[in-house]
Amino acid sequence: MLDVEKAASGPHAPLALRDEHGEVRADFVDAVARAIVAGDEEELSRLVSELHEADQGALLEALDHDDRPRLIELLGEDFDFAALTEVDDAVREDILEELDTETVVEGMRELESDDAVYILEDLDAEDQAEILDALPTLERAALRKSLDYPEDSAGRLMSTDFVAVPPFWTVGQVIDHLRDAGDDAPDSFFEIFVVDPGYRLLGNVFLDRLVRSGRAVKVETIMAERRRVKATDDQEEVARLFERYNLVSVPVVDGSERLAGVITIDDVVDVIQEEADEDVKALGGVKSDEELTDSVWFIARSRFGWLFVNLFTAFLAASVMGLFEASLEKMVALAVLAPIVASQGGNAATQTMTVAVRALATRDLGPANALRVTLRETFVGLLNGVGFGILTGLAAGLWFHDWNIGFVIALAMTVNLVAGALGGILIPLTLERFRADPAVSSGVFVTTVTDVVGFLSFLGIATLWFGLH
Repeated sequence: MLDVEKAASGPHAPLALRDEHGEVRADFVDAVARAIVAGDEEELSRLVSELHEADQGALLEALDHDDRPRLIELLGEDFDFAALTEVDDAVREDILEELDTETVVEGMRELESDDAVYILEDLDAEDQAEILDALPTLERAALRKSLDYPEDSAGRLMSTDFVAVPPFWTVGQVIDHLRDAGDDAPDSFFEIFVVDPGYRLLGNVFLDRLVRSGRAVKVETIMAERRRVKATDDQEEVARLFERYNLVSVPVVDGSERLAGVITIDDVVDVIQEEADEDVKALGGVKSDEELTDSVWFIARSRFGWLFVNLFTAFLAASVMGLFEASLEKMVALAVLAPIVASQGGNAATQTMTVAVRALATRDLGPANALRVTLRETFVGLLNGVGFGILTGLAAGLWFHDWNIGFVIALAMTVNLVAGALGGILIPLTLERFRADPAVSSGVFVTTVTDVVGFLSFLGIATLWFGLH
């Protein structure tokens, strides 16, 4: 959870960072900005140094472009570099470009390895090399090894800060080792890993089990088998493993089963949020890396592609109406009511598609239950189609004083809602089958189906029913 600063009593008490709604207060940002302009390090330290890393990140995003790097420079050691993991990618890259290498290196040395990798991975190769070359040899080697793993893999997500001991150690030796390690021990950890001389993972001992055991007890007698992931596993699969088995941490091994790192629940929460964010954006035809801080030109360019595809499909739907030009000229009511059928079918299809895409992403929908889910959605579409068909038919009949037109639109509404339900489930399944991302591609195709079927069914039925030609 985010820390919410409480205003202390007294004339020099620090301002509260957030208001009662959890939003960053404008007067706090103004106070920080004034201190930056004045170069008042003491005032900045009083205001910012005790903030949680997430709150320092929120403050950075709220400040003006020029004030962000200046804040970091003035705070020095009082700035928590982990705050850079809490800001938008564009903001972080902008800040790192403005900071000198020495400042970045000093900040990186205080970070957990997973946070350091998170910051480094978005930089270009030249900037990465410059920062890595300035780090101590051991830290540089560990970070380079993590960066060598594929993007969005467990190897990029893991921390290389953990505690590993041989199986023949006693509980007393482990406890003494942890005490002697001091600041070299990880900031927080839940378990001790047990490894053989080749550093292959044998098992683990959770801390509660360790402290309940006698000092003379050997670690190998109390260790347990440990679920593990490979460094090359996709981070989404790792997150699903945490969710399925209610894990708080999991060891990461390389191809030879050697212990490489550990992933903890705080990192997985970020992955779950990131993956969900990607799915939501993809359903709207928006690129996953788009941020609120991006430039107008970048956003317009990134959205152009799918809008262009949508324009093409819109012309396809319009061409269907062109086939019934004579009918439309003879009955104006058809032109007025046709968009209603298409729109309602599109909304129903979007509901089905959203459920289907999310179920595919979480592996709740697959070949084993695809037929059952498809039949369920078809019957849902049929029931809603009949219900809305009756409502729309009554409204259209009363509006145009013609119950024939009411019957036609009721029948067309039923057909299109069934088509929308089928399109909403079958299109994502088909795209998944051909290894295309259903979240990105489904929306345009589903909308095209409901528009074409909506116009074709309504105008086609009307032409047959009224004998228009």
